[in-house]
Amino acid sequence: MADAKSDESQTVPEVLSDLLELVKQYAQQETLDPLKNLGRFFKLGFSGAFLTAFGACFLILSALRVLQTETGSTFTGNLSWAPYLITFLGAVVIIGLAVLRANKRGNST
Repeated sequence: MADAKSDESQTVPEVLSDLLELVKQYAQQETLDPLKNLGRFFKLGFSGAFLTAFGACFLILSALRVLQTETGSTFTGNLSWAPYLITFLGAVVIIGLAVLRANKRGNST
């Protein structure tokens, strides 16, 4: 009851000032603080995705080079395009598996 009496004794400008301060604190707590924390996860996620894509490009190029050099005369002449197609299809399969895996994780949470 002591709180009720102190609330009644406050003037309208004091109540509005308290309300404004409460709204400011709530907005900061519910919007700004989570966004600051989200920035850290974005930095780590972006850098991880970039490095993964960079490594995948090198793996695809190395697979192409292996098919071109280590298969002897298999892919020469009219079949010189085959290593490019095989590497492209392998990359498509890997991308498809990554997308399926990402969608599976997104739906389970």
